[in-house]
Amino acid sequence: MFERSKKKVGDIIELEPSSDVAHTPQANSSAVASSVKPPAPEASSSISSGLSIVGNIVGKGKLAIYGRVEGEVRASAVHIGDGAEVAGNIVADELTVGGRVKGTIRANRVKLNGTAVVEGDIHHRTLAMEENAQFEGMSRRQDSAVDVSSLARANLSPAQPAATNGSGHPPI
Repeated sequence: MFERSKKKVGDIIELEPSSDVAHTPQANSSAVASSVKPPAPEASSSISSGLSIVGNIVGKGKLAIYGRVEGEVRASAVHIGDGAEVAGNIVADELTVGGRVKGTIRANRVKLNGTAVVEGDIHHRTLAMEENAQFEGMSRRQDSAVDVSSLARANLSPAQPAATNGSGHPPI
């Protein structure tokens, strides 16, 4: 129905009807290219329920955790789903907890869903807890629990080499 041509990513593609299609005003109209690029979508990452990660996670966008994480988590918005577990500190602008967290939380907006279990201190600007949410620790309200600009400049440096005991092997 339409002619095919090989194009590269980023090329403007104009579809022209093949010779066997009747020419109508709609078929003859061509795509109008705009010089304004749409804004880049915010990065979004997910850790599935079958995945366990040992180590720190640092990101600029949204992070959804449905598996298990041992280590610090830093992102703009973090969602810890029902059944998920985080053993480590969490730093975020916005945090929603539906699973288990064992560690210190620093977030401007914190919401504990009814299935949340949190063991550790929460430093926040706003804190909301649904009925049946469990929280054991200290809650401290601060006007700015997290500097949002520091999250935007998240340290995304490459992994550092592990320390060795001089023999080339990690210390015991």
